[in-house]
Amino acid sequence: MKHVHFIGICGTAMGAVASAMAKRGYEVSGTDDHAYPPMSTFLESEGIRITQGYKAENIPAEADLIVIGNAMSRGNEEVEEVLNRHLHFLSLPETLKEFFLRGRHNYVVTGTHGKTTTTSMLTWFMEHNGLNPSFMIGGIARNLDRGGRFTDSEFCVLEGDEYDTAFFDKRSKFLHYLPEVVIINNIEMDHADIYANVDEIKLSFKRLLRVVPSSGMVFLNADCPNCLEVRAHAAKELSMVRTTSVGLSADADVVIADIDEQPDGSTFTLGGEPYRVPMVGACNVRNAAMAICAARFAGLTPDQIREALGLFEGVARRQELRGTVNGVTVIDDFAHHPTAISASIESVRKRFPNRRVWAIFDPRSNTTSRNIFQHELAAALSEACMVVLSPIERLRKVPEDQRLDEQSLAEEIRAMGKDCYVAANVDDIVSHVVGRAHPGDVLLVMSNGGFGGIHCKLLSELAGHS
Repeated sequence: MKHVHFIGICGTAMGAVASAMAKRGYEVSGTDDHAYPPMSTFLESEGIRITQGYKAENIPAEADLIVIGNAMSRGNEEVEEVLNRHLHFLSLPETLKEFFLRGRHNYVVTGTHGKTTTTSMLTWFMEHNGLNPSFMIGGIARNLDRGGRFTDSEFCVLEGDEYDTAFFDKRSKFLHYLPEVVIINNIEMDHADIYANVDEIKLSFKRLLRVVPSSGMVFLNADCPNCLEVRAHAAKELSMVRTTSVGLSADADVVIADIDEQPDGSTFTLGGEPYRVPMVGACNVRNAAMAICAARFAGLTPDQIREALGLFEGVARRQELRGTVNGVTVIDDFAHHPTAISASIESVRKRFPNRRVWAIFDPRSNTTSRNIFQHELAAALSEACMVVLSPIERLRKVPEDQRLDEQSLAEEIRAMGKDCYVAANVDDIVSHVVGRAHPGDVLLVMSNGGFGGIHCKLLSELAGHS
């Protein structure tokens, strides 16, 4: 096999795998309808030919393998060409498994929240201590400066998503990752476009445990009832699969205790060992605890982990400080689920005590654009002092009876005693916020998308406002 073509090559994971394939000597090409910097320039610097847009003629005549991205669906011209020509094709998770994961110690980090931070921490612990792991992360860890790479190390750390694999494979992505060690941070209802309820999500996790070898380990949240249900299922049906619970509960196998949160970080003990994470929020203590347990399983000592944890610089778009202008601070965060929103607001309030926190929220995800969390979103957002809602993108893709009602959401937030503004567009948000923000305010911007470049627009307008 010589030539591999990627449909949807500019996604973070697709681009990382395409680059790795090129480094292994394959001729790599790809297409995307969003072939823009920095990913497009990165791939071109690797010698990968990229074509903008999807057309049947883009499929190389000599292609030996087609990797089809998760965002692709029937009707895409290139997908139809692949099927009509009976070409060999794989999903991205299948490609990872077949070319990069076999024969390795694969550490798969899963759960509704905290996957990216926990994966980044665990990868950094290994990297700092010379294990040179392969990794695939759904974000950019500042210590690592990239989202993925593949080395000759026996260790590989992967962020494992319960979302489906591809239009032709509705199994969760993480089922393809040949896990030896699994972390389950938490399990909640999410991905309302493909899961009807949380029971369906729990079933995916139960299936994941079916492929964990007896030589491996599952670390799970002792304080999450859904995680404990998955553990109980494993104990009954899969006695050979070993599990370890980690949490605040006195019944946990490894107990988190003595948490002390300060604006510049948090100290805690884990199984009696003291640690300090340079981040605030109980969620980040939990993330660190899970990563520590997995790193100990990999053979690292508490002292090795403590040193690495103290040097951890966080993850882009996870409570990332974008700038402070005229006393107003702008924070970027990926939160887009009520639990994550609440945790993010809590962390920011502890990081910036006695300051007014704005929650500027973009309900664009497949779950938050639906009304499944209408009341939960109101409760979470009302933990901020001021709330601003952006209009919902792609609303036409959501059945009318399932759509989030932003006006009702705003009324519910106001009923809780908080100011809430429903904006017409990003420029309207910027105008509204800049005209009302005071020195000392913290603007917490939450979205799982680009949000129209709002962070730079806010900073620019704040600089010109006096």
